[in-house]
Amino acid sequence: MPIIPQITALVRRSVLLTAPLGGANFRLDTSGVAGVFGGEEAVSAMATVHVYEHRKLLGWYNSPGSYVIAKRYGRLARSKFFDGLFPGVHTDPATLFELDGWPGPKFRAAHSGTIIDETSHMAALLMKECADQPSVGVQGRKTRPIGVTIAELHHIPPHEECPAQFSTLAPLYACVPILVSLVTCIMCLLVSDWYSFSMILLGIVVSGISCFVIGSGTFLFTRPEPAEGSPRGDGILSSDKGIVILMGEEAAVNSITRGRFSLRFDSEPHYENIGWCSVLLMIQFIAQLLLIPQGTLFGQMMFVTSLAVSWGYNLWLSAFDKERIQRNILMKNVLREPRLTKYVLGTHTSMVVFVLLILQPEEPDKIMNSLLPNDTKAWRKWKDAVINRIQSAKGFDFDQADWGDDNFTDGDRQLLRTLFQDARDAYDGFTKYHRASGYKNS
Repeated sequence: MPIIPQITALVRRSVLLTAPLGGANFRLDTSGVAGVFGGEEAVSAMATVHVYEHRKLLGWYNSPGSYVIAKRYGRLARSKFFDGLFPGVHTDPATLFELDGWPGPKFRAAHSGTIIDETSHMAALLMKECADQPSVGVQGRKTRPIGVTIAELHHIPPHEECPAQFSTLAPLYACVPILVSLVTCIMCLLVSDWYSFSMILLGIVVSGISCFVIGSGTFLFTRPEPAEGSPRGDGILSSDKGIVILMGEEAAVNSITRGRFSLRFDSEPHYENIGWCSVLLMIQFIAQLLLIPQGTLFGQMMFVTSLAVSWGYNLWLSAFDKERIQRNILMKNVLREPRLTKYVLGTHTSMVVFVLLILQPEEPDKIMNSLLPNDTKAWRKWKDAVINRIQSAKGFDFDQADWGDDNFTDGDRQLLRTLFQDARDAYDGFTKYHRASGYKNS
């Protein structure tokens, strides 16, 4: 004997509720909300599943945007079937979840001569972190001030590790959409609206499974191992927005220049489980699109209510600054809070001298010429004098002999006096850093 009619008859005999608005002669048009409404917020909320503690266990609510989520993450699956169902360019999970993919600034090592034209996502995060640091101004002439941040990398991360996830209030707030979805589902059951009841229940189950499966990837930080006997990795990250001086062992600096966040799934490289979850999300979208209009007005209102509350929760999750989250993971959990000291130099020339004084590179002329390509007679004279002072540690007191060449014009001499004063200002800034940090020339 069919069991569904028995359950329906039992509920109708035992329950006291009748469907509110049962006599209404109109229906809600839910085609605009089933699967599409709130899609971007749902995708953004799903992107937090690997960085928030317990987030993957808290997806049991009727989330909107199933179609958009399916199309987004279905591209991870690699097979002819999934390629046809979810067309698009394949990418790795870390890039898809926006945990990797940002190009970093150019890096030049001070001792090994290594040059990396485009560094990793980690370097881009560090540059943004340094841009927000409070700074100390260095006295002197000002044309185009530029910030120089000294990052002292005292910790060498393991070759591969799982950074600790962040603890937030997400588990507490997740109770709201979960409870609302359950209550609206039960209300539809009590008034015998089986279409709305089954569609809300389907949304709860599919969303929970998808969140768990997509969130099952292991969040990793990896970096390459340097060759044995490598010199210190000190060097500079340079961009138009500022300079970052990296101070530390080669392995520690590699964590910035070549390290990366990644996601490891048991199902890689084909990611079939994510592909089938995307299929479930598509089935949910089609089922809700077709069956919710068959429900009662009250059931449709319950369905929309569950979607609206879930959308609000997704909106709250998506409002978190994901860049800030990744920066916190990098600085606190991976690099273990390196010391960052930022100075603002008033001119490009004083910045270059300050960088060379901090780094004490093997071949200062190469770094100077890369940062300051000016190549006139007066500039060459200035560069030679500054490099000589750095290598000989004679101090930065300049006099008439440094610019009094008869071959120079009055304009050249005035330029040299100005540039030597910039160098002196940079040396004063270096002295300030020396006193504050206990820095020692190497």
